[in-house]
Order: sequence, then C-alpha cells, then structure tokens
Amino acid sequence: MKIIRVHDYGEPEVMRVEHMGPPEPAAGMVRVKVEAIGVNFIDIYQRSGQYRPALPFTPGQEAAGVVDMVGAGVTTIKIGDRVAYSFTIGAYAEYTIVPADKLVIVPDTVDLQTAAAVMLQGMTAHYLITDTYQVKPESTVLIHAAAGGTGSLVVQMAKLRGARVLATVSTGAKIELAHAAGADEVFLYEDFDIEVKRLTNGHGVDVVYDSVGKDTFDRSLNCLRPRGYMVLFGQSSGAVPPFDIQLLNSKGSLFLTRPSLGSYTATPDEVQYRAAALFAWIGSGQLKVRVDRTLPLEQAAEAHRALASRQTTGKVLLTV
Repeated sequence: MKIIRVHDYGEPEVMRVEHMGPPEPAAGMVRVKVEAIGVNFIDIYQRSGQYRPALPFTPGQEAAGVVDMVGAGVTTIKIGDRVAYSFTIGAYAEYTIVPADKLVIVPDTVDLQTAAAVMLQGMTAHYLITDTYQVKPESTVLIHAAAGGTGSLVVQMAKLRGARVLATVSTGAKIELAHAAGADEVFLYEDFDIEVKRLTNGHGVDVVYDSVGKDTFDRSLNCLRPRGYMVLFGQSSGAVPPFDIQLLNSKGSLFLTRPSLGSYTATPDEVQYRAAALFAWIGSGQLKVRVDRTLPLEQAAEAHRALASRQTTGKVLLTV
C-alpha cells in the first residue's frame, strides 16, 4: 500500500511516499480502505515540528472509506460499512487502522468525500457553537477566516441557531463566499475591531471565534462586550504571545478559552452525537461543505502548500 511518512520535521518536501504491506487490525480496531483524506492545519503543525509527534509518523487526522477488515471483539462495525473518522493520526495512507469507537457510519445521503471533508472541521464547528459558547437567536458573533473550511461551517451553524453573524476574510474576492455561507456583515481584517464596534453601536459581540491567532488576537479582545467570550481555536498566523491576564479584567471581565476537538469528542457517544448532527444537516441541504481542491495522495506536499498559503476557499482533500 501507499503511505506518506515523515522522518524529520521540516518543509512539505519531508513527506515521502513509501510502500509497505497493509496493516492488520488488533482487537477493538478496524482497517479502513481509504477513499478520501481531509487536510488540516494540525497536519502542517505536526509536519513542520510546531507540534511534535514521535518520529517517524504518518500525518493526517481524518478520512473516509470502506471497512475491509475488523479486529477481534468489534461488533459495532462490519466489513463493507462506509465510515469516517477524525482526530486519529495516520490518515495519509491507502489503508488505516482506527479504533472501532472512533468510527461513524456514513449515511447514503452523504458521499465519502464530503464525509472526509467535514469530520474534523465540522465537528469543530459544532462544538464551538453548541458547547464552547452556546449560540442563541439573540447572539451576535464575530467569525474570523469566514471563507475558509472551518470558518464557513461556523458561519452556517451560527445562522442555523439564529445568530447575527459578523465575519472577516483576507481578500475582497472572499467577501461573497462568506456572504454565501450566511454571514450578515463581511469585512477585511484591516480595522475589523473598529468596524465591529460601529456595527454593534459600540457594544461589542458576545463571542469571537478566532482561528487566526497572532495577527487578530489583541484586536479581537477589543470586539467583545463585557463578559464576552474569546474563543481561540487555531493559530494560522502564528501562536499568540504570552500576555498579562489582567487585560481580561480591564476589558470587561472577559472569558478566554483555547479549546480542542479532542476534549469535545472524549467519548464515543460525543463522537456519534456530533457526527449525526452534521450528517443530518448535510443530508437535508441545510449545511453546505465546500471543497476547494482534490489532489492525489502523492501530492500531499502541494496540498500543504495550498492550505498554508491561506488562499484556499474551502476544504483541501487527498484521494487514494
């Protein structure tokens, strides 16, 4: 089988295609013949060494495909099932071994490429608007990178819950994409905090969903109402430097959280609950998943360069 391996941290070229026999699942595990793989910023962080999994490793946190072998004791999944998963490293491969309790069955109303595109980003968007901060019809929210893969899903889900959505994008060409996702007001990053205050009559928003990090963090705090929520869930522009937490007090007793998907999919029930909600929205046409480009597994380096450029306007997928 084909598999991508990283033997040292570095630029995209450190990812190399290798060939080996397909692995066999141990007890409680399942082998998936992969059809589509989602590419995410966490893959870039791990490949570059910003996050450091043990070397050598195979990147990739999400995929979808068909079960072709099950290990002893597996009763919830059977050979031939169409499945998807996220937050399990090693997806950049023709076959992957996944714990049975991490897999979800993909309904016939959702194709496997869409399932691969939505598992990590979709479940991230779901926990952000349902749990990290519970968006309500009276909420006003600010969403950064609203034309990106995760951002466009957060916009759509916030609108499904009835919120007023303010959104930022990096270029004028992306403004219409954010509007198409449902954002009420869309503007560029330049002076976004001033624009937010203008649009909220100086009051500020209830919550900021920030996946950009260093370039937006300080001004995002300026956008919040008293006791507002700063939800930092990514750092595409770089890590936020250390700061004096007294700043949260001086700006109105703000809340700051740095959530991760693993904490919100800690049990099999949570995984199934979030995936079921996503697939129901997709199947009914209420949630649109935009794929920017699809590349073969061998072009994983090009996929990383495309995502890191911040010029994509949707999900980047690898296919096997």
